[in-house]
Amino acid sequence: MPSIRATLPNRGSLCRLPGRQAGRYNRRMPIDLRPRAVFLMGPTASGKTALACALAERFPLDLVSVDSALVYRGMDIGTAKPDAPTLARHPHRLIDIREPDQAYSAGDFVADALPAMAQITQAGRVPLLVGGTGLYFRALQYGLSELPRADAVVRAQLDAQVRELGLPALHARLTEKDPVAAARIHATDAQRVLRALEVIEVSGRPLTELQQGRGTRLPYRVLKLALLPRDRVPLHARIAQRFDTMLAEGFLDEAKTLRARGDLNPDLPSMRAVGYRQAWEFLDGSVDAATFRDRAIFATRQLAKRQITWLRSELDALTYDPEAADVAAQAAGRVQGFLDS
Repeated sequence: MPSIRATLPNRGSLCRLPGRQAGRYNRRMPIDLRPRAVFLMGPTASGKTALACALAERFPLDLVSVDSALVYRGMDIGTAKPDAPTLARHPHRLIDIREPDQAYSAGDFVADALPAMAQITQAGRVPLLVGGTGLYFRALQYGLSELPRADAVVRAQLDAQVRELGLPALHARLTEKDPVAAARIHATDAQRVLRALEVIEVSGRPLTELQQGRGTRLPYRVLKLALLPRDRVPLHARIAQRFDTMLAEGFLDEAKTLRARGDLNPDLPSMRAVGYRQAWEFLDGSVDAATFRDRAIFATRQLAKRQITWLRSELDALTYDPEAADVAAQAAGRVQGFLDS
């Protein structure tokens, strides 16, 4: 009977790769046992919802909305919320979960998204997170910084300064105090400009410095897909066409209904959403109908521009031109490979 030693391979031949030099071994890569998730990102009007639904038809995917406006009930037309037949066939979690008089933050989104993803995973399916709010995607994937809570006194002071000096002046102040944050935050984004200045006033430290210490990262293996237009002309045309369709479907009536509630004002995050802000100005009598339309379309184009800029910083995302005829097939092939890996 041969000895145990005689039955073992020669020392040095264990896991040796063919053709490799002696002494070099195949080190197995660790197996990633985390559940899978798919991110589908893109600018407004790029066709994200249609692509997400097409992928959900083919693969075991359940949809989670990543949109700071779709969380609000009663804001359907102006947010281009998926219609009832679409939501009946492909339910989206995190749609219609707040009233428009309530604030909703990136922290709230993470707190809502993680349980939703866990439920999908436990059901043996894969969460597909679809939307255009880059801050929410980033907070979910990389965690949130420990930032100071909102300070009502400081915020009231900043609001008064906006009315007195104008938002450009406060953005210039942010440029002096935190140039990195100022470069990232658009000069017309009042909510984020004021929050960055508020953080500085309350903590005595720049927002950028505080954000370097992130929280727990997402416990999922993520495939990131991004619709990134090579040519913005078709996107701009689609934005204008979509807004005209919104008007025809009764967007102004929707805005009037929201205004008539009595508990909303133009400074709320919900009413600062693109389109609603301009509608409020029109209903106030500040601008005429033509100016309202032009401003709303321009603001939507600016939003798309910011979203595209952010997407270009997502270097690990696989990008697709939404105008490509085979974009759905390309994305489906990548999802198939991801689910099979």
